[in-house]
Amino acid sequence: MNKTSKIYVAGHRGLVGSAIWNNLLSKGYTNLIGRTFEELDLMDGVQVAKFFDEEKPEYVFLAAAHVGGIIANNTYRADFIYRNLQIQNNVISESYRHNVKKLLFLGSTCIYPRDAPQPMAEDALLTGPLEYTNEPYAIAKIAGLKMCESFNIQYGTNYIAVMPTNLYGPNDNFDLEKSHVLPAMIRKVHLAACLHKNDLEAIRRDLNKRPVEGVNGESSEGEILTILHKYGITDTGIELWGTGEPLREFLWSEEMADATVFVMEKVDFRDLSEGMKEVRNCHINIGTGKEISIRNLSQLVAGVVGYNGEIRFDATKPDGTMRKLIDVTKLNTLGWKHKIEIEEGVKRMYEWYCK
Repeated sequence: MNKTSKIYVAGHRGLVGSAIWNNLLSKGYTNLIGRTFEELDLMDGVQVAKFFDEEKPEYVFLAAAHVGGIIANNTYRADFIYRNLQIQNNVISESYRHNVKKLLFLGSTCIYPRDAPQPMAEDALLTGPLEYTNEPYAIAKIAGLKMCESFNIQYGTNYIAVMPTNLYGPNDNFDLEKSHVLPAMIRKVHLAACLHKNDLEAIRRDLNKRPVEGVNGESSEGEILTILHKYGITDTGIELWGTGEPLREFLWSEEMADATVFVMEKVDFRDLSEGMKEVRNCHINIGTGKEISIRNLSQLVAGVVGYNGEIRFDATKPDGTMRKLIDVTKLNTLGWKHKIEIEEGVKRMYEWYCK
């Protein structure tokens, strides 16, 4: 890529896409293209074809996806496989039709088997059963990875698939039902701290910004307390799903963006597949190679927020995969390594949320 290359960032308003967009701007790229969902529905093949016909991007970051946490993944299983397949099929096929020079596909480390040896290296893909709670989403991401790989093998394209670990950062989704574990936890602890201090006005401001099931800051005190209680937030403490024992790896979204731009600038598919008799597992893990238990994470968040109430775990609810640590040897060998640790990241995340 050069600084004036036309670059399309699909999903440029989301957690991942916005971080990539800002990273590209900071590096001096001046010809970026982005479209909101209202402007371009990536599930609509006709709209996507028209967009590519008109804009003719040279490079594509495919960061658009239908995402969510364990509750959403397990509840809306059809949505997670269907929507993600539609989005990636449309964007990848149009990229091929318009001779895009290079495409970067953002996947997820949930592609790896539930019981894969830890840390999970790229060659663990398709060696065992997936975690049930997010199996449809994982299958969609595996399909996207294999689609990139297959186009490269058959047509000589240069499509790279990267698999980020759990991401968090600016523009994250803090929906109590559908968000990932860390933003949901931060919001729960924040609301519990406000409730603990009887600061109903702070809770109303929060709900006005992000209503929960139609309950906002204008709702009655009874309605507010009821919806908070439904999500495990009470004046005596908070309740989180599972045992608290699962270990998770987290990467600051702006660092993930830096890693993806690094890959787009410096790594080609031939670098990853050279010398292979059977070309497979050419994707790249992006993460820190470090993990923390959900219980310890909750204590870290409580410390940052200044919450002294009780944190309880509901062991009747699913834990998901017990460990999801990835092996980042390939990425480190290529020349990129993370710098922001989880303690610093949680502080930055909460500061952003409060603002």
